Amino acid sequence: MEIFLQPDTWIALVTLTFLEIVLGIDNIIFISLVAGRLPEDQQKKARLGGLSLALITRILLLLSITWIIGLTEPVLSMGGFDLSWRDIILIAGGIFLLVKSTLEIHHKVEGQEEGEHTVKKVSSFSSAIVQIVLLDLVFSFDSILTAVGLTEEIILMVIAVVIAIIVMMIFAKPVGEFVNNHPTIQILALSFLILIGVMLIVEGAHYHVPKGYIYFAVFFSLTIEMLNMRYRKKNTADEKAAKSRKS
Repeated sequence: MEIFLQPDTWIALVTLTFLEIVLGIDNIIFISLVAGRLPEDQQKKARLGGLSLALITRILLLLSITWIIGLTEPVLSMGGFDLSWRDIILIAGGIFLLVKSTLEIHHKVEGQEEGEHTVKKVSSFSSAIVQIVLLDLVFSFDSILTAVGLTEEIILMVIAVVIAIIVMMIFAKPVGEFVNNHPTIQILALSFLILIGVMLIVEGAHYHVPKGYIYFAVFFSLTIEMLNMRYRKKNTADEKAAKSRKS
């Protein structure tokens, strides 16, 4: 407990927690989209269940930190290009995100509109949980290796991860409702996941791309879309007011 009496410990904990929350943005968006495909009575269970399993998975990975670091050692060499298990996992996760997001965009853009008599295609509860946990496993390598670079204290890593998951649990529902209630935001979120998928593949190929660039691009796009939504809402209100005056 002596480490908590040192100022450096609290600085490291705050910094690590902040980074874990930022890195969890990907998870929140993915969980929102996956849970949104379920019936309403199962969405909350999927979000909380998936995140709870993700928390357990991350803590187990932190307790196996030596094994995690060992996954960065080359296990496959092709023409002088070395791949580790971490690289393979990141590339596989990136490909999954690309395929999943592209199919979702295709379904929303080219699929039939859902009417009153159309049964909405939903994923099974178990399938949603598996997807959430597997993608969190991929993102966990990024967050855990980031944590290792900031501190050597496992207890600080565990605390930061627990706080980050709790924050994700709190914001998963409002973010999910907002995304699912606005089709254009859904497309923007899926496009963001495509960017993350590309970034994971590039990371697996040993080319580091700062996530800040992607987050800035998404934040800028989201800001523009929010202005568009406000503009459309104002136009709709003006049209209704004009019609009421004419009648």
